[in-house]
Amino acid sequence: MLPNKETAENELERAGQLNPGPWTEHSINVGLAAKYIAEKCPNMDADKAYIFGVLHDIGRRVGIVNVPKHVYEGYVYTMEKGWDEAAKICMTHSYPIKEKDFAEEVQGEGEIIKDYIVNCTYDDYDRLLQLCDSLALANGFCMLEKRFIDVARRYGVGSTSVPRWNATFEIKEFFEKQMGCSIYDVLPKIKDTTFMDIPVWNPPIN
Repeated sequence: MLPNKETAENELERAGQLNPGPWTEHSINVGLAAKYIAEKCPNMDADKAYIFGVLHDIGRRVGIVNVPKHVYEGYVYTMEKGWDEAAKICMTHSYPIKEKDFAEEVQGEGEIIKDYIVNCTYDDYDRLLQLCDSLALANGFCMLEKRFIDVARRYGVGSTSVPRWNATFEIKEFFEKQMGCSIYDVLPKIKDTTFMDIPVWNPPIN
């Protein structure tokens, strides 16, 4: 099951009140990117893609947390709501190379996430949201390379960074074959945002 567009947007607004930050604007832009790309792809529902994007980071409602924590919290929260389709996206959007994403030992919630990712089958919506997560900043849409560097500057790089980037480029090519054009052709003002000088966001210190 999945909420409607208005419900999803209201959930994101409430989550932003709990944990203010640019992640909410990023989430809206991920949703819009997914919508614009899905509109050009046969057999994809653009409204569903948008809702997935709006909710993909909803686990950040609990506060400033790391990737596994927000993935897990998003999954738990959306499952409690009965939104199992959105819950899957909350899990899969951060893991484009599946079990290879877990090069290092994981514990606790990480073990739950790993078990889920290894045993689930990705569909085109999982791949689309993995792609769109790397196409959207809080300020708008951008080329993949800019988003990769934005994340790397904030969190650093690891042994899986380059394989993850390569996987995202492969997803880009997958959707471009369906669309018959570049993904960048359907994302408004992407050139403006790509060349915008955007300071690295640092979380507030309590």
